Amino acid sequence: MAVEMGGPGVDGLGDVVRVLRRWQHAAGPVQLHPGDLGWFWRFGAQRTAQATRTWSRAGEVLAVGLLDGAQLLRIGFAPQALRDEELARQVVEDVSAPERGVLPEGTAYVEAPTGALLQGLLAEAGWHSDEAWTPLRRDLGAPVPDPGVRVDVIGPEQAHEWAAVVRASFDGSTFTDERWHAMAAGAPYVDARCLVVRDERGEAVAAVAVWSAGDGRLGLIEPMGVHRAHRGHGYGRAITLAAARALRELGSSSVVVCTPSANVGAVATYQSAGLEQLPERRDMHRRASPDIR
Repeated sequence: MAVEMGGPGVDGLGDVVRVLRRWQHAAGPVQLHPGDLGWFWRFGAQRTAQATRTWSRAGEVLAVGLLDGAQLLRIGFAPQALRDEELARQVVEDVSAPERGVLPEGTAYVEAPTGALLQGLLAEAGWHSDEAWTPLRRDLGAPVPDPGVRVDVIGPEQAHEWAAVVRASFDGSTFTDERWHAMAAGAPYVDARCLVVRDERGEAVAAVAVWSAGDGRLGLIEPMGVHRAHRGHGYGRAITLAAARALRELGSSSVVVCTPSANVGAVATYQSAGLEQLPERRDMHRRASPDIR
């Protein structure tokens, strides 16, 4: 049967989250995670549904894509479908035709897991390698060291603190208390936690969200940030250790994170907390055609 692209609608988002959970295997590549949808859910369920695409054959979902902005599609595959040629060629067709409602005409990007056939087929279709990303992973079979600082789990009453640290950690961030509440209302947040590290005065200085995919599966850090006024004091390592401990308590087999390779400080921070660097992966980039005059 043919591969068909669709959208889940708000009512189908829970099913998409459950599918993504099943795909998070310790031996598999770091790829689209239910936590990625969970973090996007800060914009609300309707926008999350509008940004989600599925590719199915005979009713079975084989790939899930998230439009993380107008020009970037992040896509994950069922483990048995990473090298499925029919599926990969259909995805190439869909991302290459603006009228199909995936990516616009002109400049566009696709993020696919390492080893996916899609990457090679995009290259054949004229796409080029772009920004390098570094995945990192830590096994959670053994206990994680105590971070040595005060760590608090954030609930609705402290959402404003978590939001303030996120805004102070990322240039241009517009994160708000309302977006925290929208994120926390999403289906993926059932297996998630928001944490802060506090300094000796009790001020929140670092923040992280961790997303479990269930017992024995990969858990995700997304996002992690240290307040720009409190950097250089080891809080990044501390909040990463706290994240790993929280995911272990939630039953995750390992913790994973992916950061731009150019952000050498972030890579070093994660490594200092015991995460091991995995082989780089690169987005695929379609350049806009030059104007013909």
